This record gives sequence, C-alpha cells and structure tokens, in this order.
Amino acid sequence: MFQYRIALAQMRQGASEREIARSHCLGRHKLADLRALAEQHGWLDAQTPLPEDAQIAAALGAPKLAASTVSTLESHRELIAGWLDRGVQGTTILAALQRNHGYQGSYSSVYRMIVSIRGERPADVTVPLSFAPGEAAQVDFGAGPMLMHPTGALRRTWAFVMTLCFSRHQYVEFVWDQTVATWLGCHRRAFEWFAAVPRRLIIDNAKCAIVKACIYDPVVQRAYAECAEGYGFRIDPCAPRDPKKKGVVEAGVKYVKGSFVPLREFRDLADLNAQARNWVMKEAGVRVHGTTRQAPLALFELERTQLQPLPAVAPDLGTWHKVSVHRDCHVAHDRVLYSAPFTLVGKTLWMRATDSTVFLYQDHQLVASHARGHRPGQRVSVRDHLPPAARQFFAHDRAWCLQQAREVGAACAELIERLLADRILERLRAAQGVLRLRDRFGAARLEVACARALLHASPYYRTVKTILTGGFDQLPLDGADGAHIHAPGARFVRSAQLLFNPDAPRH
Repeated sequence: MFQYRIALAQMRQGASEREIARSHCLGRHKLADLRALAEQHGWLDAQTPLPEDAQIAAALGAPKLAASTVSTLESHRELIAGWLDRGVQGTTILAALQRNHGYQGSYSSVYRMIVSIRGERPADVTVPLSFAPGEAAQVDFGAGPMLMHPTGALRRTWAFVMTLCFSRHQYVEFVWDQTVATWLGCHRRAFEWFAAVPRRLIIDNAKCAIVKACIYDPVVQRAYAECAEGYGFRIDPCAPRDPKKKGVVEAGVKYVKGSFVPLREFRDLADLNAQARNWVMKEAGVRVHGTTRQAPLALFELERTQLQPLPAVAPDLGTWHKVSVHRDCHVAHDRVLYSAPFTLVGKTLWMRATDSTVFLYQDHQLVASHARGHRPGQRVSVRDHLPPAARQFFAHDRAWCLQQAREVGAACAELIERLLADRILERLRAAQGVLRLRDRFGAARLEVACARALLHASPYYRTVKTILTGGFDQLPLDGADGAHIHAPGARFVRSAQLLFNPDAPRH
C-alpha cells in the first residue's frame, strides 16, 4: 500500500507513468491501471485528501493469479496435507504420488505445494522460558568421541551435561553408557561439582530416568525417585517429543560437541574428562554467553547462594532390578550370583544394588543382604540360605572332621588324618562316615575301634565299621592270652603243618 500511495501522490502532482516508473516504485502497466482506478474514484484531485489504505486495497481487490501459476498438485492438496500431518517427508510424498496417482512432475512442484500448505497454517510460536537463580537445571546426554574401551574395542562415549538455567554454568562428564547406575553417579558428581543442588531438574524421557513417558502422569524410575528424595530436588520430565522445553541444555550439548570435542586428542576416558573440566572452567565458563550476554561463572557466583545445600550425608544411591531365585538358591546380577533363602526358589524378588551392598526384598520385606561382588562368575553365598541337607553337607568339611575326631580321641584323630591325607582318593565322605558311627556306638567304642584298625594298618571306614558291628573293639588289643585278636576261635580248620604238607597224617 505504501508504494501505491507514493505513486498516487505523484500522479496528483502531474507526474506521468513513465516518470513514476523510473523510480522503480511500480511498473508502467500497474501504474496505468492505478491511474484509471484513481480517475474512477476521484483520487487525482489534489484538493481532496488521499484515500486510506483500506479504501485503496478494497478498490484494487484480490490479485488475480495467472492460469499458469495454478499448481498441478492442487487436486492432491488435501491428501498431501494429511501426509504432512503424519510427519511424512517430501521425497516419500513424491514417490507415493508417482506410484499411486500417476504423477509425472518433479520434486520442485511437491516442495512448493508443501511450502504453500505450511504457509496457510498458523506459525509455530515459541516463548523463551525464564528461570530464577537456583530454580532449575536441565540435564541431557549427547554423543561424544570414539575412544578405545578397556576391553580393547573402539566404542562411543556419551556426554552427560547438566546446565544451570539461570547462569548457564555447566557440568560435563563423558561416560561409556547410559545405564541407571551411570545416570545416578553423574548426578552425584554434578551436585558435588556445583557444591549445591537446584530445586528442579528438567530432563528428557530417557529410560534411565522415566519408565513411562506421559505429558500428564509420567512414571519415574524407582532409583531416580530415591535420588530426588535424597538430594531434595523435583523431577520435571519434558512432554514426549517436545525437546524444546529443555532448550538450555540442548544448546549446551551442541556447544560441547561443536566447541570442545573437535580438533582435540584424547588418550583415554580419564584424559577426556580432565580436558572437559578444564575447558568448562577456562573457556566455556568465562565466555560471554549468547543469551545472557554475561559469563556463566560470573552469574554462577550470584546463583550459588540461591541453590540448595548438599545434604549432610550423601544418600546411598542404588539401582532396582527384578530377579528370579534359581534352583541353586541364587539370583544373578551383573554376572555375579547372590544367595537367597531356599524357600524362595522360583520366586521373583526385588534387588537393590549399591556400590558396596546388594539387598533382596520380597513384598517390601528384606530377605537377604550381601557385600557387592565385582568379579564375573563370583558366588556370594550365606550358608543359612541353603536347604538343611546342603547346610549339613557343607558344614562337615575337612576342618570339621578333624575337630570332631580330636574330641573323640587321639586314635580317632590319627585315623581321620590318614584318611584325609590320601594323595590319590578324596576320602572326605569316608571320614564323615567314621564320625557318624559315634552316634550309633558311642565315642568310647569308636576310639577303641580306631585304635584296633590302626594297629593292623587298616585305617578305613569299612574296617572300623566291621570292628564295631562285630564287637571286636571289646577284645584286648595285645592278644597275650593266645587268642586271635580279631576273633575268639581259630581262623583255619587245618594247622599250618597240614596245610603245607599234604602227606602229613591228619587227625
């Protein structure tokens, strides 16, 4: 309208279309049409005021489109609009039109139709959020550089970034994974880095923090809820598929990936994190931030006093896992086995694992606790968790046998020591069998039977049992009365003379 008003004012002063066109205000054809319209409405009279913009616009009417400007896809406008609403990209729309509707045009026509459809819709308006000092921090993960893992494989690292929303001061740590334990550990170290805790943490819907993403009723990971309770902050997950709500940390992650990572060399993960901490304090923290127009560390000095203090005792952060009790009375976690009461075999329990301890719960009742194992394949067992028969079996070990034998007597102790000292066979069960004879025959008789077995150089379970069942332990050991020390009668029917001399006379 401004150009039309300028041209109309010059016409009222007597300028021709050619003279006005030299100023590149409007073309000669448009100026001719404007003059005809002005003469029709009496606008060329210099004594009357210029018409309002609304009058000029109404007189001009809507611009007419040439027939050649009508898109060949106009008949498919609604179909393309529906595909755009479903998030279908332009190249896929072109392929579907060619495949299903016989479209012969180019992608440029599809692109212009997409621009036209989006231009008719309301603009995507956003309003930047503002935060008071100490009110909130935003947390996110971002891809880091590739490094050699201790296992010898080249692996991707991940950058954990926590950014204070007011000062834009950051905590940056590179880790190997995004597990719950790593997530909680990074939070602990971030709070210690700031020496304070923000009142609210704005996070994404990562599985290590949110079990079920929902705009109204998200379900928080149990371990993360305990962390929030222990440190005194509130969890504020973003709505699903709406990362703009945490744009502060999104920009922070992008800044780390674009400003810190490129053109640097890292020996290992420790070196990477050491360089990241130095970069935060000496470069990122002292730069003039593009939004706040102040250095993050300078603003952090103001924000520090508004943050919550660290708890006097750091909370014991643990991760929760569902585990099943196997037939061997153990549950498995992180390639380590932990025992549980044998009555719970086949049941599902809750395990809470911290850096130093593992707890097992059934229906919120603690049923077992163990020191944390760290060696793959390690068994952490409590003997009382095993069935009675198994407890008895494991209790009657070599040390137990020796101790019980000493209580019986010296001969029994010597016999048990000889059994256990066998260098060919494992005779633990034989030693246990000898000691069980005490329950049937008594300790005194067992001691005498062991002495008799040793006298005849036969320190075996079968020998001791035969002596006891035959009552031979009640006979004298020296055989001074001429009787056989094993049996009261002669062993052989014939004498030695008859045995070795068949021609001797027989009685």
